[in-house]
Amino acid sequence: MITKGKKALGALGEQVAADYLQRQGHTVLQRNWRGGHCEIDLITLDGSGVHFVEVKSRTAPVEAAPEENVRAPKQRNITTAALKYLHEAKLGGNREIFFDVVAVVFDGEKTEVKYFPQAWIPTYFKHTL
Repeated sequence: MITKGKKALGALGEQVAADYLQRQGHTVLQRNWRGGHCEIDLITLDGSGVHFVEVKSRTAPVEAAPEENVRAPKQRNITTAALKYLHEAKLGGNREIFFDVVAVVFDGEKTEVKYFPQAWIPTYFKHTL
C-alpha cells in the first residue's frame, strides 16, 4: 500500500472502514458530513441505531494505537456535530445513538481494522441548536 500524504491516507482509511462496516450490516448514510467546524467521518445506520464514526488511519509502525487519539475535545466536537445532524436529518422514529471509532493500520500489503462500537458515551450536551 502506497499513499502520499495525510489526506490520501485518511481517505483510504475511511473507505476501508466504510467497507468493513457495510460487511457488518451497516448502511452508510453520510461520509465526511460537516456540522459547523467539525466533520464526522462516517454516519451509518444498522439494526441497533445511528452510528457516528470517527476513523483513525495510520501506517505501521505506530507509536500509539490510533483509537487513543480520539480524546475528549474531539469527542465533544463530534457529539455537537451529531446533535446538529440529528436535528437536520429527521430520520424518524426513536433510534439509539452510538459514537464509534474505527482504527485502520496499513502495514505494507496488510491492513488491520479494529472497530470500537460505543467508544464513548456523552454524559453532557450543551444544547446550542
